[in-house]
Amino acid sequence: MTPNNIVFSGIQPTGELHFGNYFGAVKNWAAIQNAGKHQTIYSVVDLHTMTMPYDPAIQKKNTENMFIDLLAAGIDPEKSILFVQSMVPEHTELAWIFNCVCSYGDLTRQTQFKDKSEQLEGRQDAFISAGLFTYPVLQAADILLYRAGFVPVGKDQEQHLELSRTIANRFNKQFGEYFPEPQVMSTETPKLLSLADPSKKMSKSLGPKHYIGMFEDEKTARNKVKSAVTDTGEAGTPMGDGAESLLTLLRAAGKADLAAQFRAEYEGGGQRKYAPLKEAVADAIGEMIAGFRARRAEITADKDGVKKAMALGAEKARVFARVTMKDVRRMAGLPKHE
Repeated sequence: MTPNNIVFSGIQPTGELHFGNYFGAVKNWAAIQNAGKHQTIYSVVDLHTMTMPYDPAIQKKNTENMFIDLLAAGIDPEKSILFVQSMVPEHTELAWIFNCVCSYGDLTRQTQFKDKSEQLEGRQDAFISAGLFTYPVLQAADILLYRAGFVPVGKDQEQHLELSRTIANRFNKQFGEYFPEPQVMSTETPKLLSLADPSKKMSKSLGPKHYIGMFEDEKTARNKVKSAVTDTGEAGTPMGDGAESLLTLLRAAGKADLAAQFRAEYEGGGQRKYAPLKEAVADAIGEMIAGFRARRAEITADKDGVKKAMALGAEKARVFARVTMKDVRRMAGLPKHE
């Protein structure tokens, strides 16, 4: 498999998947996988969650749950390599080597460190780890360990790949041409907003009323949709972001024709009534949740099967990782390993 044919992406295990995650990333992962044109490699990047304060027991549970959620969401271990990052130690080995070719200045320009450290500064138990500062290097190692040619992200996330390309280029100049400079595989990413505050993106960090979980109780999900913030619907006034987000959600859920009908009605100039739209969205999302929950129940019923899938996924990933590290160690002047 040539590097330019490899697609890599990862997701942090920070709790259950919600529909913002699904339509923004995981649905696209499955589509790329099912198209069969690329070798797809997807990871639960649990090492990244260690940069912020966490509970070890919850971390372990979240990691396994995210692995299961991805299986239930359509990631097929027969078509893709799906694995847990910490089960492939080559990630951290390559990250250290990349730390030594990445400049301090490169890291100071990363906005994520500033944003996350500011979140911690007001806390009584605030602790800002060095890992929070250097985790973009691990992110580059995640991608380049598989010599991936593409990373599927929305256009608003293209900047995240810049450091990976910088590190790849610097390694190549110092030790010889080896790593490709990964490119964006642009994907359609619907803009889903918080149900309770349409000025913000759908996110778990805002609280339960702001998102819809892919596996949550269907009745709870319906109530969230029906209480979603929209606008007054008064004739002659512009449609608000909340209503626009509901139309987007309906279209993303496979009801594009119905979404178009509602839009045509709302743009007709009369008073807009959002109850029918909310009912349609609730029906579409409820149908999807029922399918996801049924699939997840099948998977979790076979606990040994999940453990075997995690072990097999890690071993498949290490087939790629060992080759890369054998080459990198030789190029960087390190002794043979394994």
